[in-house]
Amino acid sequence: MKKNYYLMSDGLLKRRENTVYFINKDVKKPIPINKIYSIYAYGSLTFSSQAMRLLAKEGIPVHFFNYYGYYDGSFYPREKLLSGDLIIKQAEHYLDHEKRMFIARKFVEGAAKNMEKVLKYYSLENHISGILPDLEGCSIITEAMNVEGRIRAHYYTKMNEILPENFEFEKRVKRPPENMVNALISFGNSMLYSTVLSEIYNTQLNPTVSYLHEPSERRFSLALDLSEIFKPILVDRLIFYLVNKRMLNEDDFEKDLNYCLLNDNGRKIFIKEYDERLKKTIKHRELNRKVSYKRLIRLEAYKLIKHLLGSKEYKPFVMWW
Repeated sequence: MKKNYYLMSDGLLKRRENTVYFINKDVKKPIPINKIYSIYAYGSLTFSSQAMRLLAKEGIPVHFFNYYGYYDGSFYPREKLLSGDLIIKQAEHYLDHEKRMFIARKFVEGAAKNMEKVLKYYSLENHISGILPDLEGCSIITEAMNVEGRIRAHYYTKMNEILPENFEFEKRVKRPPENMVNALISFGNSMLYSTVLSEIYNTQLNPTVSYLHEPSERRFSLALDLSEIFKPILVDRLIFYLVNKRMLNEDDFEKDLNYCLLNDNGRKIFIKEYDERLKKTIKHRELNRKVSYKRLIRLEAYKLIKHLLGSKEYKPFVMWW
């Protein structure tokens, strides 16, 4: 069974036959190529040309994060599954304003309803259902993003009722994060973005054509769109679990006057639990079988494909547990 590999220190990837070796001053770790789903690299990673060719041949993406845990970019192998028909449909739904607005609204709706589910899980009153109807009146993308921003701001105000006292959270601050909760959100969102990108790679979708976020030459913006739906499920719920179970504490952060970041030990704990959460399974209501959380992301991409091709209208995933 293939799995994600998380390389937590500087090193070199070399190839010998159908195995790549991660080598640094402490270890020489063999990784059979048929066991790798994707690679997450924290720190400086150097490739031999043979290793890069093998990863490209096998369609294995490598996601790079800097010293602070921020996403830097990805080695995105040449796409093997691209469909000319689907690319045309993706572009058509971006260029047609009404079609784009429909998809953008659905992404905001899915994110909002999953935030609402998180708050209900913790028995907290919320006003998300009172804000969400404003989405229907949005005629341009910036208005839809404004509604999403208001919903998320309200959602964040409720976090202190879930978090323990030493993890106070006043507002979302991204670069740099100014407290422990902001550090956890930024780190988790970066991981989720790269996870979603890996799942998109294994479909016929082009990751640069997006609907809620503006496409950009320097980012895979469709991964940002789909990430919105899964942030409450895969990032926020994990953060609440880690801090309330005291699996993370103040010793797992590096603090300075202007920033707060997870240290090496904190990152290892977060990554381990994040990977376990991706593997966790639930019984899918429509498929009537167990699927992993990671598979839910791929299924969401398939649903979008069906919408783009006109076979079934897209409805965002909303958790039921």
